[in-house]
Amino acid sequence: MHIPGAISGRGRCAVVTLAAVLCTAMHSGAFAPTHTPPEHSLAGGPVPPPVNGPSLDWKPCPGAPGFECAAASVPLDHRAPGGRAIELAVIKRKATDPGHRVGTLFYNPGGPGSSGTEDLPLSYELFPEEIRRRFDIVSWDPRGVGSSTAVRCFDSPQEAYEWAARNAGGFPVGAQEREVWFDGYTDLARRCEKRDPELLRHVSTADTARDLDRLREAVGEQRLSYFGVSYGTLLGATYANLFPGRVRAMVLDANIDPEAWFDHGTKIEPPLTMFQRTDADLGAAATLRQFLDLCGRTDTEHCAFSAGSPSATRAKYEQLLRRLERRPESEGVEQEGWTYAVTVGTTFEHLYTVDPSWTELAEVLEDLWQGRTPDEPPSPPAPVPYPGFEQIEAIRCSESPNPRDPLRYPSLADFGYRRAGDLGRLIPWSTSACAVWPASAADPYRGPWNRPTAPLLVVNSTFDPVTPHQGAVAMTRELANAHLLTIKGYGHSALTNVSLCADEYESRYLIDGTLPPAGTACTQDIPPFAPVNPIEPEGGLDTGGGGLAKGDRVPSRAGAATG
Repeated sequence: MHIPGAISGRGRCAVVTLAAVLCTAMHSGAFAPTHTPPEHSLAGGPVPPPVNGPSLDWKPCPGAPGFECAAASVPLDHRAPGGRAIELAVIKRKATDPGHRVGTLFYNPGGPGSSGTEDLPLSYELFPEEIRRRFDIVSWDPRGVGSSTAVRCFDSPQEAYEWAARNAGGFPVGAQEREVWFDGYTDLARRCEKRDPELLRHVSTADTARDLDRLREAVGEQRLSYFGVSYGTLLGATYANLFPGRVRAMVLDANIDPEAWFDHGTKIEPPLTMFQRTDADLGAAATLRQFLDLCGRTDTEHCAFSAGSPSATRAKYEQLLRRLERRPESEGVEQEGWTYAVTVGTTFEHLYTVDPSWTELAEVLEDLWQGRTPDEPPSPPAPVPYPGFEQIEAIRCSESPNPRDPLRYPSLADFGYRRAGDLGRLIPWSTSACAVWPASAADPYRGPWNRPTAPLLVVNSTFDPVTPHQGAVAMTRELANAHLLTIKGYGHSALTNVSLCADEYESRYLIDGTLPPAGTACTQDIPPFAPVNPIEPEGGLDTGGGGLAKGDRVPSRAGAATG
């Protein structure tokens, strides 16, 4: 799940927006082959009759060797299938061992608003090798996003970037920046409402879940196999409860609490923002403390920002932020736009992926400590693609309740600071666009979340900066038949923060239904600030007494060490 503070470029050419940037024995033999007759679901109930899926004319994807692309036509409003149709961009990578193919695995990378057609070619090698061997992996651009029928409120990428450049980097500080901030989002809301008001009301998670069911039918699967990351876990939970008899298997990695996302289905204005309800601020603060403590336990060769001990490194970070908070850019070294708010946002975005982002963050912070301007990432090659800032807001603002009074957000940021420090100031501004958003979802799904399904696998690290472990505990409790696999580690999602132990459990589960024993915990394979990136660190598999034993096979994961 993307939270504001994610920064593409900094300094004078910075574009920073909130949108750019959530049993003690092994169970075996749980799954029938995906093409077996569908008289009953794995949960024991009847399988609902299939819908008529769209036809898919697969062709090689331009610029993505080995992948095939297609377009699918679906109704804008699934309650009116004869009305306006929209298009979904779809991408596929075939199983590398077709003779032992299990079926199709659908993948959603999160967001909301992430493009599956862009992400899958980049993330494909991060999937466990056994999954790549046994499944066709299919992803898509959800409605409203990317190359599908998209929410697009600007005439050109240049116009979109010019709009984004008006706002302060990271989050607004002070009355003047707040006024500019909300003026900008009010302007964005007007643009979007003018462009395609009908589409704005049909980009909810439930709409996308209904699209997913049509795509499942289009590839010939009686039941869905699914891998969802971050916001993709909410999509998976929504699908599982809309179509409980059509679920074969789901891996839900880096989990959002569905009840918190929808504020328990209440119709009244919420006292907190969505990310505060899901404890994203607390998760971010806890992960930052781990970053600083681990950095302080090593030397500056391995963590440039280390002050020699955890307490000294935490104090150094606090001093740096207070210095930036007090100093106007015109005083001393300007450091090319590295304000207090930009630095907080940069800290947050780098907590997502341990390797290499934690090392990079340490270098940025040390540059700022020394009064140097950190290196900027290279400018993207021309032509610059359409950024789609508004697509994230269109999805989450249409269905997840957030305070509608812009004047409340400064006090929400103060509350966040009191309970989560500087990152707590950032988090509430991430959904501030929702205060002025013009559209609500026409047909959302807000629960219940406990409809009987086949067994589902919930995966989460203990220190996730945006979807904290308590969200996975809540997801497991709220779903009817979910099983939790904990990863003792850091960062946002097991897919990008490697645990071969988790890979093994996910592969066993997706292929034949074998679940980890209750209470199983894995560790990650690339420790923060490690001098080397070990493939299997000594003592690296902590299974809580019931997982992989010494000598069990640990699969290779091509490309895993690259993050």
